[in-house]
Amino acid sequence: MSGTQSHEYWMEQAIALAEQAALVGEVPVGAIVVSPQGELLGSGFNQPIRSHDPSAHAEVMALRDAAARMANYRLPGCQLYVTIEPCTMCVGAMVHARIERVIYGAAEPRFGAVESGRRLLDEGGFNHRLQYLGGILAPRCSQLMRDFFKGRR
Repeated sequence: MSGTQSHEYWMEQAIALAEQAALVGEVPVGAIVVSPQGELLGSGFNQPIRSHDPSAHAEVMALRDAAARMANYRLPGCQLYVTIEPCTMCVGAMVHARIERVIYGAAEPRFGAVESGRRLLDEGGFNHRLQYLGGILAPRCSQLMRDFFKGRR
């Protein structure tokens, strides 16, 4: 847990951001960074389409926000909450930021790089060890994705 708030509390915050992404036509993924003291440091949602930036995934946006607030590209001891299992790019960004742990909602069978597809964090070879926990409010996070893509088909 972060501070006195539960994993579910923080995931609810990420879900609210994912809903914002869906409202602007982006894939509904939301992410937040929480300090070791349990304070919200950064937030973001998917926006590669509207920003014309392929790296503008929710996790990257939250890391950028937190790093700017901390005036440091390293975020040791912080946790990142994200509604969907991170991809390879986002796992790399979290390793470089020195995030302590990523907590995600639903698995991402096609592009997930934590437990579903590649298990990058278990493969080793990184200069930083990142912990992970999946499945927090997974049914809600999955439903957001299903609803979004159902509406686009």
